[in-house]
Amino acid sequence: MSLPHLLLLNFALAAYLTGVIWVVQLVTYPALVLVGKEEFLRYHAAHTRGMGWVVGAPMVAELALAGWLAWTSYTVWGAGPALGQAALVVVVWAVTFFISVPFHDRLEAGGYNYIALDGLLRTNWLRTLAWTARAGWLGWLLSKAL
Repeated sequence: MSLPHLLLLNFALAAYLTGVIWVVQLVTYPALVLVGKEEFLRYHAAHTRGMGWVVGAPMVAELALAGWLAWTSYTVWGAGPALGQAALVVVVWAVTFFISVPFHDRLEAGGYNYIALDGLLRTNWLRTLAWTARAGWLGWLLSKAL
C-alpha cells in the first residue's frame, strides 16, 4: 500500500474516533449523571456494551495502522512525525485501559457514583485531546502528501 493511501486510512479512522470521543465528552458522559440511581446499572451496562461495538474494532485497526504508518513513514518523514502520530494512539490506549476502564469498572460494581462519573468526565479530556491532535496532525500530513 502506498504511503498516501496508508495515511488516508489512518486519517479516516482518526477522524471517526475523534468524532465519537467528542460526542462522548460533550453529550454521553455528562448525561450519565442524569440517569436515575435505580436505572443506572442497567443503563451503564447498555452504554458499555454499545460503545464496545462503536469503538472496539476501530481502535484496534487504528493501533495497527498507526504502527504500520510509523514503520513505513520513518524514512520519509523522520522520527518526529512518524513516531509522534503513533505515540498519540498509545496515549489513548493507556488512558483508556489505565484510567477510563477502572472508572467504568467502579461504576459497574457500585452503581451510580458522582465522584467516579466526574473523574471519568475530567480524565476523558486526555483522550479527546489526543485523538483531536492526531486527526489534525494526520490531516496536515495528508494535505502535504496530496
